[in-house]
Amino acid sequence: MSFASPATPVIVPPGSGQIVRAFGEEVEFVLTGAQTGERMTQWIETTPPGVGPPPHYHKDEDENFHVLEGSVEFFHAGQWTAAAPGTTVFIPKGEVHAFRNSGATPLKMLITTMPSGFETFFGRCAEEFAKPGGPDQQRLVEIAGEHGIHFVTP
Repeated sequence: MSFASPATPVIVPPGSGQIVRAFGEEVEFVLTGAQTGERMTQWIETTPPGVGPPPHYHKDEDENFHVLEGSVEFFHAGQWTAAAPGTTVFIPKGEVHAFRNSGATPLKMLITTMPSGFETFFGRCAEEFAKPGGPDQQRLVEIAGEHGIHFVTP
């Protein structure tokens, strides 16, 4: 597999990643495609209680979750499964999945997508959320589709 550009070592000190907010969540992008030669994107996601994406799949990216803090449930293969801090979950591209903060405190996860590109998707959605009056939901679905992310009814 060839990549768009070479990767070079990078050290990202705590709290120095790019902060982006959308969908009621805050993400701190600690590694982006520009830093990894388009190999991967990695971020720390903070999700409020009761929040999480609807079931969806990624056409292009594998996704890896590592639970740092809080209570989370993952949806896969038609069922919800609880995952405690320290748990790692890998979802290959094409697999329908979702997660939700099932606790009363913020959920923190380290999430990685391979290859990179999620930072562009989430940044475009953040722009939509920043519009006066809030986001156009149909436009969010279109942006997701343009990035190979498709929502499904379980």
